[in-house]
Amino acid sequence: MNYKSIPKLTITHQSVLSTIKTKQKMLKNKIGYLQISFAWLFALIVGAFILFLAIFISVKVIGIGQQTTGVETATQIGTLLNPLETGFESLTSVPMNTQTETRIYSECDSAGLGRQIISVSQKSFGKWAEISRPTSFPNKYLFSDSYVEGKKFYMLSAGFNFPFKVGNVIVLTSSLNNYCFVDAPNSIELEISGLQDNIEARNCSAGSIKICFKTSRNCDIKVEYDNERNGFVEKNGKRIYFIGNALMYGAIFSEPDIYECQVKRLMARTAELALIYSDKANYVAQKGCNSNINTELGILYSLTKNLDESRGVVFNLYPVVKEINEKNQGVCKLW
Repeated sequence: MNYKSIPKLTITHQSVLSTIKTKQKMLKNKIGYLQISFAWLFALIVGAFILFLAIFISVKVIGIGQQTTGVETATQIGTLLNPLETGFESLTSVPMNTQTETRIYSECDSAGLGRQIISVSQKSFGKWAEISRPTSFPNKYLFSDSYVEGKKFYMLSAGFNFPFKVGNVIVLTSSLNNYCFVDAPNSIELEISGLQDNIEARNCSAGSIKICFKTSRNCDIKVEYDNERNGFVEKNGKRIYFIGNALMYGAIFSEPDIYECQVKRLMARTAELALIYSDKANYVAQKGCNSNINTELGILYSLTKNLDESRGVVFNLYPVVKEINEKNQGVCKLW
């Protein structure tokens, strides 16, 4: 037997061992590669979560800041309304500027003596922030659309007497809206001329909201009244009634539902004042000076207490108010 022809198993065995070692080395490299990949993946997931959390917290903080700013702005508006409520009888206009684009939301609550409710939303990073918590005022009467938008606003104020001083009608408008009075009586044209930049007479600029007094052609708002300045404003398919210039401006510039609510609030206050002046009339009568208007003040109280809509102001209340005014011109004046 030729032993030389038999392969050397030791050589083949070494070759196998070498191959196994090579495979083991390659497997270790792959495992190491996978370990590195998982580490990076975990880091990316954690990083993304931290970034999301940071953005979420930032948005919440910004939102809280915007809410606070909105409440502060609403409170500042209320503060600015104070001198308009108490200090001016004739038609007056006060401008108000905000640092960023702002929406001022006006709501009216007519329960009891009612409340004026104001809330604000301001633009941030190109988007409108959440509307702020409402701020309410028991003695403010703001006539406007449901919300007014811009950076510059005007507050037009006129005293409302019925027959005694009841409050101030305050009209809120934005500089973004222009209003043009067409064929207005000379007295009104003189009153509004140069009062604020977004109100004009006669020559109407393009895109202006047209308020017509003698014509109804190409008009957005129509105004009709008699020689005693009692009449109605027709807008958005609705007719709302007024007495005197103060309520006329309120009717022209405000949303009909807000107007009706504010008139109801003013009448509720008139009712309470009628009781006060009735007590004053009794006191003055005990001192020997009789004003003889207690009966009329009682009627005024009843009618204003139960007023449902502005139409009643013209057709039911005005005759009584006119009679009270005439009687109060005597020696025993109550106001």
